[in-house]
Amino acid sequence: MTNEKAALVLGATGGIGGETARALIAHGWAVRGLTRTARSGDGIDWIVGDALDRAAVTRAARGVSAIVHAVNPPGYRNWEKLVMPMLASSIAAAEAAGARLALPGTIYNYDARRVARADEDAPQRPNTRKGAIRVEMERAIAEACARGMRGLIVRAGDFFGPRPGSSWLSQGLVTPGKPVRRILYPGKRGVGHAWAYLPDVAETFAQLLDRDAALPGFARYHFRGVWDSDGSAIADAIRGAAGNPRLKTVGFPWGLLPLIAPFNPTMREMIEMRAFWENPLELDNRALVSVLGAEPHTPLPAAMTATLAALGCLPASDASRGRVPAHAGA
Repeated sequence: MTNEKAALVLGATGGIGGETARALIAHGWAVRGLTRTARSGDGIDWIVGDALDRAAVTRAARGVSAIVHAVNPPGYRNWEKLVMPMLASSIAAAEAAGARLALPGTIYNYDARRVARADEDAPQRPNTRKGAIRVEMERAIAEACARGMRGLIVRAGDFFGPRPGSSWLSQGLVTPGKPVRRILYPGKRGVGHAWAYLPDVAETFAQLLDRDAALPGFARYHFRGVWDSDGSAIADAIRGAAGNPRLKTVGFPWGLLPLIAPFNPTMREMIEMRAFWENPLELDNRALVSVLGAEPHTPLPAAMTATLAALGCLPASDASRGRVPAHAGA
């Protein structure tokens, strides 16, 4: 028997998966989390299993009405080999359970050199390996929806938020565990960039899944998030959260990355994303707003303070400033 307010989250120990699980629980959902090693807590019913094991995912999804596919190979290792089999497990489980499959999407489906503002139907002509895989993932979900499965994709800009994980902010702009001494900014001066605060994206998923019956079978939406029109807003928010308006912004050492890339898969991925820092790509969220009425939004100063506090970049005396409600922008 299906529980209309039960969800399975794959990747619940990560950034967007963990925040989405938290948001769903706040909305009254019973949440299960699939994990490779036994754990407890967070209000989640943890189930030991591997996202590559189709049978294990299908068993974990019995009776749920939603599956959130937020799992990725750690550190981008074996990305090309593992991403599609993981998704295939979730699609099979969603079809077996009669559940809607929700996928956090990205801007990497697009070529930022050709598209400056994208709605859900903008041409997807990725110029990166990661973007091509993202397009393939969405195509697989669309094909499953054509067979009768329900799908939901929310595309967003670069994530940042109060959970550790791979992100440009925590792996580039600041150094986790250390006070902010400077801001290492990857973008060109004056070029806009799209950011997405994890709790706001998670709240968006929760609100959409609450409206499951009203959504189309294959639903796609764009989350606008924080549009930094010239690259200064994020830097200023970091200065404000750190309490130091004199923090300098220095350029990102793109020229050094090719020297490190042969030994570091994350660096190889970062090099591919350079075009998104040299060209503006804004997401058009009008379709999302038409469904929700307003996009969930936490003010940037509060979001950045919570993020830097969680990353250990604020003095202990200031860290309490980062304690924001479960969702400040709901």
